[in-house]
Amino acid sequence: MSDDTYQPNAVELATELTIAWLSNPNTRTSADDVPAFLSQMHSSVQSLVGGSQTEENPAEEPKEYVGAVTARKSLASPDHIISMIDGKPYKTLRRHLATNGMTPVEYRERYGLKADYPMVAPTYSEARRTMAKSIGLGRKPGQTNEAKAEAAKPAPRKRKADNTAE
Repeated sequence: MSDDTYQPNAVELATELTIAWLSNPNTRTSADDVPAFLSQMHSSVQSLVGGSQTEENPAEEPKEYVGAVTARKSLASPDHIISMIDGKPYKTLRRHLATNGMTPVEYRERYGLKADYPMVAPTYSEARRTMAKSIGLGRKPGQTNEAKAEAAKPAPRKRKADNTAE
């Protein structure tokens, strides 16, 4: 008999794994928990041994996510954006989304938001913009604030000469 055709007995494997788990000195459990653990171990081993033959869960339906607040309410204040995940206000959602394992694109898709849904509160964005301009970001090298202001001014318009006789 070759080893390729050997099918392990799920009951024996589950029993051996349960015994090994119980013999671990770090395992603290009561006698009431052992039957539940053994049955869960048996079902896990059975699914592994049986492969895809005994599939209990067919294709799972995609989960429908409902936001903690509406999209309109999340953008109601210019000082913060309310997260649809937990309903808390944030100045920027990027770090909050990263801690929840999502990207802004996934967040927008999950809650059915438009592609232009902001990730930063308007007041916070303006404060960051003002601070960046004050330290000189956005200028060409060697350009000062005065030179930039001069370049932005439109050239004065020339007046037509008055040719009326007096």
